[in-house]
Amino acid sequence: MTVASLRTAWVALLALYTVRILATADAWHLPDFINLPIHETGHLVFAWGGETLAILGGTLFQLLMPLAIAISFHRRHDALGTGTALWWVGQNHFNIARYVADARAQELPLVGGGEHDWFLLLAEWEMLDRDLALARAIRLVGTIVMVASLWWAWRGRAVSRAA
Repeated sequence: MTVASLRTAWVALLALYTVRILATADAWHLPDFINLPIHETGHLVFAWGGETLAILGGTLFQLLMPLAIAISFHRRHDALGTGTALWWVGQNHFNIARYVADARAQELPLVGGGEHDWFLLLAEWEMLDRDLALARAIRLVGTIVMVASLWWAWRGRAVSRAA
């Protein structure tokens, strides 16, 4: 199997998994096993900025980690790696949207049974009644990022084939 065919297979696999995520937007997906510990670490990383930033830090870190990886791949001119890491950023939006949508209901099991980040944030910002609308917007952004990242990764496949 050639490198080009492996790259094509990887992009196809990501595309199929994207379809699965779009079809099961509120479900737990395989990358969420990585996203959750990154999210929890984000609370510690951003604890220096006070209570609100520490609460928001879980979500911020969850987006910043794969974005930093994407930047690293981009600096090395690795379009497939960049596209894959950007896909992960988009997938994280679905995990975040599920959490935001749960702000009022608070039905999701929380690590350590602690406070619900998005209930606290949206209540503080007087936006609690907009949790579902905000979650839909976050999913839309995630969809756009995942589809664009598939194009980026596919572009990398085409570039590597031409080289």
